[in-house]
Amino acid sequence: MAQQLPCDSDGQCMLCKQKPSPSQTLACRTCATPWHLSCLPSPPLSLSDTHWDCPDCSDLSNHQPVAPSAHLLSAIRHIQSDASLTDHQKAKKRQQLLAGAGGSSAEPSKTTDIFDGSLNCSFCMQLPERPVTTPCGHNFCLRCFEKWIGQGKRTCANCRALIPAKMASQPRINSQLAMAIRLAKVAKSGGPSGAPKTYHFVHNEDRPDTAFTTERAKKTGKANACSGKIFVTVPPDHFGPIPAENDPTRNRGVLVGDTWGDRLECRQWGAHLPHVAGIAGQSAYGAQSVALSGGYEDDEDHGEWFLYTGSGGRDLTGNKRTSKVQSFDQSFTSLNEALRLSCKKGFPVRVVRSHKEKRSSYAPESGVRYDGVYRIEKCWRKDGIQGLKVCRYLFVRCDNEPAPWTSDECGDRPRPLPKIDELKGAEGVTERKGDPSWDYDEEKGCWLWKKPPPESRKSVETVHKDGTKVRVKRKAKDVSVKERLLKEFGCQICRKVLSSPLTTPCAHNFCKACLEGAFSGQSFIRNRACQSGRTLRAQKSVMKCPSCSNDIADFLQNPQVNREMMGVIESLQSQAEEDEKSEESSDKNDENLHDAMEVSKSTDSSEKVLEEIKDSDLNQPHKRRKE
Repeated sequence: MAQQLPCDSDGQCMLCKQKPSPSQTLACRTCATPWHLSCLPSPPLSLSDTHWDCPDCSDLSNHQPVAPSAHLLSAIRHIQSDASLTDHQKAKKRQQLLAGAGGSSAEPSKTTDIFDGSLNCSFCMQLPERPVTTPCGHNFCLRCFEKWIGQGKRTCANCRALIPAKMASQPRINSQLAMAIRLAKVAKSGGPSGAPKTYHFVHNEDRPDTAFTTERAKKTGKANACSGKIFVTVPPDHFGPIPAENDPTRNRGVLVGDTWGDRLECRQWGAHLPHVAGIAGQSAYGAQSVALSGGYEDDEDHGEWFLYTGSGGRDLTGNKRTSKVQSFDQSFTSLNEALRLSCKKGFPVRVVRSHKEKRSSYAPESGVRYDGVYRIEKCWRKDGIQGLKVCRYLFVRCDNEPAPWTSDECGDRPRPLPKIDELKGAEGVTERKGDPSWDYDEEKGCWLWKKPPPESRKSVETVHKDGTKVRVKRKAKDVSVKERLLKEFGCQICRKVLSSPLTTPCAHNFCKACLEGAFSGQSFIRNRACQSGRTLRAQKSVMKCPSCSNDIADFLQNPQVNREMMGVIESLQSQAEEDEKSEESSDKNDENLHDAMEVSKSTDSSEKVLEEIKDSDLNQPHKRRKE
């Protein structure tokens, strides 16, 4: 069979590589594709034939078993026969029809109901493969974008905005958008993609009793050490004291005053799990424990209460991992948000003190000591000693055991809060409005849970009396597809769902308010002057991306909101809200049905009781008569 090829977009025949004249060009009535008349194996009898189909469309029309193609062909012919449409409108409708039915003969699009075509590439009209986002907020496939740039184009194909030269020479893939598209495809297909992940771990019973240093560790001490066996059975996200029932080794629990040689041994008994971090917690769950180890000079330790400084604010890249100089403001995110959540809920927080805290009179002389549970009463932000914002927390002791530095025989009692002078100039003060979850009971004379403690989300290993070990898997909360997608569209500064998203030329996504706030007060031009008083030429300010070292000063002068991504996020949020409402209504219906069944049962039982009473009343006179 002879090869049959049409003309390309420039009007050049793809078979003879020549550009035919208009008299030698024939257009198909179905797809409107131009063909070279001389290269057709079976040309029509006359050019005036308006019912001519190209070889591709004629093959589709003659191939009867393929029903979708026949429907598509009839739809295109219906568009072509519509006299009310212009040629431009007909071409647009054909393009929309072909884009919507693209892949219909093989496999339908998996994500049309989630993204609804709003993120499609403007060239191939499909979801972007390895998506590239221009500074003007339009998304393209990497291959389509490189082909566009290869043609000498330096403007966006949608809005004709100028594309930066650095991005044109080396485009960056928007990995956050690619991950969201992949997640949508996996969720729609109903199963994981690719081979399952393999996780290598060591069971707790196979670990040594003491922490050990690996052979590859070059530095002295236990900086690169591995933790030993965990002796308690509480889950990693356990709140409050560790009781005796969770201590199968000693059967006494973790008591106030217990000391360990270092943080790794402290981890083995569950008092504070992180090796280095001073806060153990999760931003959406709360904080379980903190360690006072002299990390921040703003800390103030008064024994029964102390002022604690949050984490962050330091540049830990490169060779600055041991730097104690703060380089940017702290915010209530990540671990700092976990502490603030514990403040709002009134959760107990375990506190350990390290000998590294040299400024405190209550720190141990050596090792690490467990000092009981505290409660966070207030938290706020203020200017720290180094001139930048820090997050501050007021911890007050509320333990049933006496502190190690006192000679009292009983634990703490509710005490008035201390007067904090720095609260006068503080911002973002957070206080607990409702009753705390961990509070003092006057009748029992002890601290206890007034509200049920938060349910653990981790799996924990339990040992039965017969010696068998069972690992109990906590039931995780079912997360819908919409919520998982919204989680992928997160700002890399505030860690929340993107609001008015901005995509930098280096392919990082931020909220518009977050990105502009990170560079607020900085000018794009820096004026210079020498010592002699002579004014030098103004220098352009360098504004590095919060996620990488690329300069985004030009982008910040006129940032454009990624409207396509914002539309997808808004639609996902509305769909998630509708799903929640439907679930709540179904739950209410189930509850009403359950209540109705209970009422019917109670009425049935009451009717039976009445019948029994009536029977007893009727039989009672007969009994009396017999007596």
